[in-house]
Amino acid sequence: MGKIYYLMGKSACGKDTLYKRIRQDLPQLAVAVPYTTRPIREGETDGVEYHFTTEQDLDRIRRDGRVIEARTYQTVAGPWTYATVDDGSFDLEKRDFLMIGTLESYCSIRDYFPEGAVVPLLIEVEDGIRLERAIRREREQEKPQYAELCRRFLADEQDFSEENLRNAGVATAYPNLDFDACAERLEDVIRNGSADSE
Repeated sequence: MGKIYYLMGKSACGKDTLYKRIRQDLPQLAVAVPYTTRPIREGETDGVEYHFTTEQDLDRIRRDGRVIEARTYQTVAGPWTYATVDDGSFDLEKRDFLMIGTLESYCSIRDYFPEGAVVPLLIEVEDGIRLERAIRREREQEKPQYAELCRRFLADEQDFSEENLRNAGVATAYPNLDFDACAERLEDVIRNGSADSE
């Protein structure tokens, strides 16, 4: 049976860039693209990072019973929902998958699929570096939303607390101090079929 390698971490830890690199280096991995109602950001492409949808369309998918997990965040720009949808893209009999999301969504995905099918890949970066990266990224947006950046940064402290990680059974973290080294380590984990034990 195939596995789902689940990339996660606090905002601005580099997980989106690592995700793109792994997809490029390991094209045999299938992807299950999450759905979101948040506005598309500069540099994103619909159907690549996310399926950008409306709350009404997501409600229809929910009524059809195809939402595996969903979370709604009350942002300064209004509510944004992120969801994983059983849209026919999961075929663990034939392929391994790469996903990206939060610790909360990881737990829901892990519980939905057979035991051992979902492998957590937690990315870590020191908070000061993350904050610098987040501010730099926000400055590049046409309409920077610094208040939302601060909300996300503070929410991450709770979402990825040591207690929550322990309760989720996520024991291994992959530091992203050197991007290439981190990407290579993650790719080795995927090639070997399981998470590091350190």
